[in-house]
Amino acid sequence: MPKKDNSWAYKGMKLTEAKIKACKNDQQLFKALTAELERQIPIGLREDLEIFVKHIRRIPPGLRAMAATHQLDVSIALDDLGWHFANHHHKPYCEETLWGLKELGARESADIFSASYRLVLPFWDEIGSLISKDFKLFIDWYNDSELEKALAPLNKQMYQLWESLKDYGLMKYWLIYARKYPEKVINIFH
Repeated sequence: MPKKDNSWAYKGMKLTEAKIKACKNDQQLFKALTAELERQIPIGLREDLEIFVKHIRRIPPGLRAMAATHQLDVSIALDDLGWHFANHHHKPYCEETLWGLKELGARESADIFSASYRLVLPFWDEIGSLISKDFKLFIDWYNDSELEKALAPLNKQMYQLWESLKDYGLMKYWLIYARKYPEKVINIFH
């Protein structure tokens, strides 16, 4: 008998505590969480970080934390922390990412991110100036820069942590959080 796929049950339907608790494995829960994030955060909002940050501050704290940390996971998978701060060059968004890591209980990741952010801040305006002209200017500047060298040990720590979290990277914290605090994933008042 073929396996029953209940992924259809999450698309377009509001996530509830009962649905979270009914997820039998990480894959089902991850699908449910990502479907709820897609339902709550229209794709167009993700392009403007100012609007995105304002919007996610109005959704339940668990989803807010997940939304705020998603791009960091992508950055670690594809690039490094320096690239993350160039690709997402918006201080309120970076502060939201740090808040999200802490909310999710990702303490080690939060510590690494916080230390990286502190290292990037003295270069913030320079990075902003470069990317406003042409992102290639940032690439040329960053390669072998003082910043890249300073971030190297933190990148190594973050990569090792990310790899230790197996299939889901930093999003593994989403799963742990949702199982521990399902009410904070679906309820804005927590």
